Amino acid sequence: MTTNKYEETLRTADFRPVLTRAAEAETTSDPSSVMTLFADSGDTGGRLTSYRSTFAEGAIGAPAHLHTRASELFFVIGGSLQVLLGEEITVLEAGDLLVVPPNTPHAFAAAPGATADVLFVFTPGAARFDYLRLLGRVMRGEADPQEIKDSSERFDNHYVDSPVWREALAARN
Repeated sequence: MTTNKYEETLRTADFRPVLTRAAEAETTSDPSSVMTLFADSGDTGGRLTSYRSTFAEGAIGAPAHLHTRASELFFVIGGSLQVLLGEEITVLEAGDLLVVPPNTPHAFAAAPGATADVLFVFTPGAARFDYLRLLGRVMRGEADPQEIKDSSERFDNHYVDSPVWREALAARN
């Protein structure tokens, strides 16, 4: 019997190919964004997690934080995304890609006066979908914010103080 490389990969991989149709993908939301969940860590043998977020005009995406185990990739599909990277702030435009290595403080928001549509990929994967669901519940007032603090190790999401980011957000007002 002859096999091709694809069939061989299927026999040796610890996960099956993942196809998530946009029309069938789970979504979660908070007052300023909608997140479309594509592939979580459990779907990809721990290799990656991926979702898409669409942010309302000027919406704050995430406060300053870091991940100790995962790299986070941002690909801006449309609009503009303001990003804290370490101690610097930059704006990513449609078509821009940024990869943030572990232990690097970062934060993001739709750029002032702009919307943003962003693909996120974490590698290795982490069970981020449960975090995004929790975040949505907290933002809608359905869960206690302490739950987010208590889950920092589980979701590899560690909030940090950033005077640079606080100043950038204050300048928006």
